Amino acid sequence: MAINTLPIIGIRRLRMGSDGTGIRTLIGLYGCPLRCRYCLNPQSWNGHLTPVKYTPGKLYDKVHIDNLYFQASGGGLTFGGGEPLLHMPAIAAFANLCPNSWNLWAETSLYVKRPIVEAASKVFQHFVVDIKTANDDIYRNYTGGDLKFALDNLLYLKSLIGPDRITVRIPLIPGFTDTQVQRASIEYISSLGFVDIDTFAYKTDI
Repeated sequence: MAINTLPIIGIRRLRMGSDGTGIRTLIGLYGCPLRCRYCLNPQSWNGHLTPVKYTPGKLYDKVHIDNLYFQASGGGLTFGGGEPLLHMPAIAAFANLCPNSWNLWAETSLYVKRPIVEAASKVFQHFVVDIKTANDDIYRNYTGGDLKFALDNLLYLKSLIGPDRITVRIPLIPGFTDTQVQRASIEYISSLGFVDIDTFAYKTDI
C-alpha cells in the first residue's frame, strides 16, 4: 500500500459506549502482523475482503459529516483493524486535517517497530492495547508472536505518554486462558504501573 493511502475494510458511524469516549466512528484498516487463533476481524488480513484505498483527504471528507456529533459529545475516530499502526504516515496526514476537538484513538496490539510507536504517540490521544495475556507460552500459541516484544513497546509507550492515556485489554479467552491466568496477567500488568485494565470474556467456541 502507498504511504499516502489507508486500506480500509470498514467505516462504522455513530458508535457509543464502545471504541472510546463520546460518539465515534470506527475505521477498520487492513493488515496485521499477528495471527490470533480467534480473530474478531480475520478479513483484516486473510485476503477475503479487498480493502478500499482512501487518501487522508478522502477519508476526512467521508467522516466530516459527523463533525457536530464529535464536538458535542467529546468523541472522534477510533482506528482499529487489523493493526492500524502499520499505516502511521497516512494516519498522521489525516490527523493534520482534523479539528483539534476531534480525539483520535487506536486499538492496537503494539506489535510494530519502536519508531512507529513513537510516531503514534504524537497522533493519538488514547491507546487501547490488546495485550491478551502476560503468559509467554499462551501469547505465542495464541498470536504467533513474542510477548516480550509487545510488552517492551507497551512500556515504551508509557514512558512517552504516561499510563493515563493507555487502556490495556486482558480478555478471558476460552481454550487459552482461564480466570487464574487472567488474574495473574492483571496483577503483572498492574505491577508495571497500568491502572486502566479492560477485562472481558470472548464469546466463542474455540
